[in-house]
Amino acid sequence: MIAIIDYGVGNLFSLKCSLSAAGADAIVTGDPEIIRSADKLILPGVGAFGDAAALLRRDGLDKLVIEEAHRGKPLLGICLGMQLLFDYSTEYGRHGGLGLIPGCVRPVRDYIPEGYKIPHIGWNALRFPEGQPVSPLFRYIREGDCVYFVHSFCGVECGENVIALAEYGTLLTAAAAKGSVYGVQFHPEKSGGVGLRILKAFCEEGEIC
Repeated sequence: MIAIIDYGVGNLFSLKCSLSAAGADAIVTGDPEIIRSADKLILPGVGAFGDAAALLRRDGLDKLVIEEAHRGKPLLGICLGMQLLFDYSTEYGRHGGLGLIPGCVRPVRDYIPEGYKIPHIGWNALRFPEGQPVSPLFRYIREGDCVYFVHSFCGVECGENVIALAEYGTLLTAAAAKGSVYGVQFHPEKSGGVGLRILKAFCEEGEIC
């Protein structure tokens, strides 16, 4: 069973529907006991980093997510949920993240050429870093497949933890991972068949890696 962590942000219904379409048994919950008993976790999120981090801390879900990830439980962060996996964000101040993937979050505007619109909204092709194996998360898709983005901030300083890039005037981090912790900046639940195949791969994480 996959627990979609409900801490007050994110379009949880569409994500649950997409997971069902990918063949997964998923539940939306903020109950710590259900989260502990789940086989895998998904951390969704939209909005401001600082607000989302505060909501996670409010009920102690931040510590629970860290604890479960350190136990090796597969975890997928989506959009803002991915950003929360990093060490910190500079969105409207400096806010600490979960520290599960090395890196930080900074404005997209700092990296793209002048004239590109913010937020970055639309479909972009995924590119895999040269010289490293393709992540198990992408075993059912091909380089060049397109996914849907909506964001104004991006993960940077992620080093070898970057597992996919997307071009928007420059190459931006589209996905990162460390061990069984994965983060995607795009929305798989809004990315059609490609997104469903990515979710399917996550559902099988730890089974056919």
